[in-house]
Amino acid sequence: MPELERLKQECDQFRSDIQTLRQEVGKVIVGQNEIITGTLISLIAGGHVLLEGVPGLGKTMLVKTLSECLHVEFSRVQFTPDLMPADLIGTNVLAEGADGVRRFQFQRGPIFGNIVLADEINRSTPKTQSALLEAMQEHSVTIGGETHRLPEPFLVMATQNPLEMEGTYPLPEAQLDRFLAKLMVKFPSAENLAAILDRTTSTSTPHVESVCTGARIMEMRQLARQIPIADEVRKLAINIVLATHPENAIATDKVKRYVRYGSSPRGAQALILYAKIMAVLDQRFHVSREDLQAAALPTLRHRMILNFEGQAENVSTDDVIADLLVKVKE
Repeated sequence: MPELERLKQECDQFRSDIQTLRQEVGKVIVGQNEIITGTLISLIAGGHVLLEGVPGLGKTMLVKTLSECLHVEFSRVQFTPDLMPADLIGTNVLAEGADGVRRFQFQRGPIFGNIVLADEINRSTPKTQSALLEAMQEHSVTIGGETHRLPEPFLVMATQNPLEMEGTYPLPEAQLDRFLAKLMVKFPSAENLAAILDRTTSTSTPHVESVCTGARIMEMRQLARQIPIADEVRKLAINIVLATHPENAIATDKVKRYVRYGSSPRGAQALILYAKIMAVLDQRFHVSREDLQAAALPTLRHRMILNFEGQAENVSTDDVIADLLVKVKE
């Protein structure tokens, strides 16, 4: 079979599997199609997801439903101010063996799962938040000098309440940078709210089935990375990321005025990976400029740190990125 024909068939199956997952998640989650798609793209790209929205919008339900659609191990951690790092990654405990000799044994924490729901991640202290750094980057945890690998695929899906709400701790920049995408969960429309009430206040409860495996997710991940990107389009991705830095020559006026720190190289990686999967979903075998523009908001909005003036004037990073995309394109 010619290589192009094989790739076409694999991409068709890729889209079919994504559509099946969308439909299955849609049995429980009403609306939020953009959030569902962004979450699936991040899962396939191998990146972690940060979902932000006020309480009660179904962020936790989305993650739980997605895990039920996948034949993988799921674990949930409720982040609270008194949560300790050992409660998350595990610890060595003294246990007595069959020979009567006591030895230290590693007791795994809930981080050892394929999909880990970090619920209300910004309600725990920075000490506990930092326990996720190694796991999210290296897919491993180190306890007592011994490194333990995490299962693959491994995905942290964190929910976060807006920072102006009580009892929240801002995530450190290093941890924000480890999330491939940040998705904003919006309040449902009147039509969707009516559908939610119909599903949740009646006698029947919707259920989902497992329609995909972890091994299939890994195959789709490898396929997505095979999608080519032209040098011109890659250069545009580089310029988009460079333009987020206020000290760079191509930075826009808004960036120079309101941004303190721009995106890291991880932002460029996330931008291209996200765009490659969007290209496949749009039935194309190459990345376009439109793919980069669509991927810019979810992959860069949390990687731009506003300065004091930007925060004082309540400037949104989404607005800064939208202005940046227009200027860079020109």
